[in-house]
Amino acid sequence: MKMIIGIALALTMLQACSHSAEKKATEATKETTKEKQSFFPVTDYIKGQIKEISVNPMKYVTINDHTDSALLKIEDMPEAFNEFLHPEIDSLNMVTLFKESGFMDQTIDAFTFTYEPIRALPDSMALQHWDVYIDPETKKVRRIYMVKNAGPDKTIQLTWQGDKWCKISYIANKPDGTSVVEKEIKIIWKFE
Repeated sequence: MKMIIGIALALTMLQACSHSAEKKATEATKETTKEKQSFFPVTDYIKGQIKEISVNPMKYVTINDHTDSALLKIEDMPEAFNEFLHPEIDSLNMVTLFKESGFMDQTIDAFTFTYEPIRALPDSMALQHWDVYIDPETKKVRRIYMVKNAGPDKTIQLTWQGDKWCKISYIANKPDGTSVVEKEIKIIWKFE
C-alpha cells in the first residue's frame, strides 16, 4: 500500500512539473511572438515630418460651416500635434495592446497596415486604432489615420497626408449611432 501511495505521489509531482514546463514554453513562445512583431513607428514619423517643415503652415479651423485661417508658426507645430504624439506608437510599448494586420489594398493602390486592440484597452489608453498607408512604388508613407477617445461620446481623428497636410476632426457621437463633426483643423505646409 505504501508503494502504491508513493508511486501515485511521484506521478502527481511528475505531472505538475510537466504542466509547469508546458506553461513556461507557451509563455516563451508568446514572448518570442511579441518580439517578432514590428510596428511602424508612427510617432517618430510624425515628429520627423514636423522637423522637415520649412515654411509657416496655413491653419484652417472650421466650426459650424464657418472657416477661419491663420499662419501657424513652425515652432508651434509640436504643440499643435501634441495630442497625437502621446502615447508613443512603436513596437516596444504597443505590442501588448494592439495587433498589426497588413495587405495590399488595390482599390487605393497602397500597402495598408491596420492596428487594432488585442483586447479591451485600459481606460487610460485614449488611442483606439490607427492605419498606415504606404505607396507600393516609392515605399514612402502616403497617409496615417488615427482614432482617439476624447471623453464620453467624443472622438478625435487625425489624417496625416505625408509631406503635405494634416486634418484633425473633433467628433461628437450621438446615442442613435450618428456622429457630428464639431470642429475641424486642417494644417497645410505644401502649397501646390
